[in-house]
Amino acid sequence: MSTAVQTGATLPRGVTDWHRLKHVLRALAIGLRPMLLGYWAVMVLALFLVGIVIQLLSGGVTSSAWDYGTQSPKYFSMAVGITVTPAYFALLISQGITRRMFSVAAGIYLTGAAAATALLWVLVYQVEHVLYAWQDWPGKLTNPHLFTSTSQVGLVFAEFFLLIVAHEVTGWLLGITFVRFGFWRGVLLLPLALVPAAAAEFLLVAQWLADVLNNIGYHRPPLAVAVPSVLVVSVLGVYAGYRLLHPMAVKPPKG
Repeated sequence: MSTAVQTGATLPRGVTDWHRLKHVLRALAIGLRPMLLGYWAVMVLALFLVGIVIQLLSGGVTSSAWDYGTQSPKYFSMAVGITVTPAYFALLISQGITRRMFSVAAGIYLTGAAAATALLWVLVYQVEHVLYAWQDWPGKLTNPHLFTSTSQVGLVFAEFFLLIVAHEVTGWLLGITFVRFGFWRGVLLLPLALVPAAAAEFLLVAQWLADVLNNIGYHRPPLAVAVPSVLVVSVLGVYAGYRLLHPMAVKPPKG
């Protein structure tokens, strides 16, 4: 949390809202950067490179190594969303940042982090495609997706971005409800917090849940409906978080 102070969250009263917002975004970006970059590095090294080596040692490469980690970015990004309020709310509000500005900055940061992580997934899929084609390895995908080939870059990015941002918003709501209401009431509010993530899963019907839903006869709505619906639910989730934050007092530090 000291990082946020060093990045300029404390500003003179005469500074414009735009400058304040930029400093809050900088505080979030720098403070959460080790968490995000560390995750990316672990996934590329441990999942992609080590995954290929394990396949080579166990009989040859038969499927996409990168696709094994399909579920991971959603749940990691949920953890990022959970972290924002406990780590930064009291610090930034005590420095004169409004709850509305904090919520706007959080929404912008989470959107950017989701886009960056989705772009990483797109890029590694492309590297894998070139490598597999060079070695004549089959690039079978192990999970259902919106795309049937990793060359469908737009669909790859859309799937990961939408799922990640929706899970981030669920994390945002979880962090807020548990901080404001405590553990037991936070548990009771879990259905509210899970709405964005659940909406994305049921509207996009991709990855591990797809087989389960298809087996019970549920099928994805048209993407022209599903994509904007996920975006709308995610925006409403950020706004719901702001409304929950609005009356929340800044608790004094313990000790």
